[in-house]
Amino acid sequence: MSVLARMAGSGHEQVLFCEDPRVSLRAIIAIHDTTLGPALGGCRMWDYAGEEEALTDVLRLSQGMTYKASLAGLDLGGGKSVILSPGLLAGAPREALFARFADFVESLGGRYITAEDVGTTVEDIQTVAKRTRHAVGRSLSAGGSGDPSPLTAWGVFYGIRACLKEVFGDDVLKGRTVAIQGVGKVGMPLARLLAEAGAHLVVADRDPQLAQTAVWELGAREAPQDAIVEVPCDVFAPCALGGILNDDTIPHLACRMVAGAANNQLLEPRHGKMLASRGILYAPDYAINAGGLINVDMERRPPYSVEAARKRVERIQDTLLAVFQKASQERILPFEAAGRLAEERIGQARRARTAKPSAASAARG
Repeated sequence: MSVLARMAGSGHEQVLFCEDPRVSLRAIIAIHDTTLGPALGGCRMWDYAGEEEALTDVLRLSQGMTYKASLAGLDLGGGKSVILSPGLLAGAPREALFARFADFVESLGGRYITAEDVGTTVEDIQTVAKRTRHAVGRSLSAGGSGDPSPLTAWGVFYGIRACLKEVFGDDVLKGRTVAIQGVGKVGMPLARLLAEAGAHLVVADRDPQLAQTAVWELGAREAPQDAIVEVPCDVFAPCALGGILNDDTIPHLACRMVAGAANNQLLEPRHGKMLASRGILYAPDYAINAGGLINVDMERRPPYSVEAARKRVERIQDTLLAVFQKASQERILPFEAAGRLAEERIGQARRARTAKPSAASAARG
């Protein structure tokens, strides 16, 4: 299938392929939908197997950002960028690569705003921000909001509480068991919040040092990386890469609910139905992990306040409860209800935009 056909099938507006061999840059920027506002989404740097895998990832991620922004009530569209990193791993200068990437972001004239993501850092965004104003997630010392990961974790924490209330009738974490897959930039602060609330933790990470840190600091129990999905628990929290909920893993889940920070947790939409058939509640990923997006959006309206950001992110609990309520009322699954709520808001904005020229024409007539 051609790139244009794939764009048409998923509703993407624009895909920009970026290359500069002088700094070993190969990147893709995808803009999904700008009905609600400019497309905002992080820049992910990963050792992709090739361009096809990178394109698939950026198309899925950018579409998810559209739904994430809409459901969070933000005046933003969905976008994402990925950098294929083999050249960088071979020794290309990191600062030069991100400076050149910034030029491509600037060329889009504000249609896409970039930020930190997997494989990139606040320092990388600082480099980008020197060459374009269309970057958020700058350091606190530079007037930005800093690393968005802790706010993502904050939102997931409140989202887990919504799931507990839906399944058990209360949002008490004390005594509950949470299995966390991935204790990196988001998973570790989430683990700390859960431990403080009295939850029992089981963790796994491909980096054994990260898993051991959770064991030493938080009293967590470590599970093998390939067995974390099988751990008996109340909550399974995927906080690594996407596609974890699939034909191979779902039959082995031993949890009551899935609520984590990873993007694109369902390998395919049908896997949401597989979870439901097993009686497992699924918190749609773009609903529960919107804290980082909410945080960097607040940076765009200075002065930034982390206290105000936290208060705004806490509303994720209410958002998920509204999703569960709609699912119950319409007899659909939560991931379907979340999609409908997001699409309804986008549709209202699109109709309002279409109506304005007609109203102006009628007034002139």
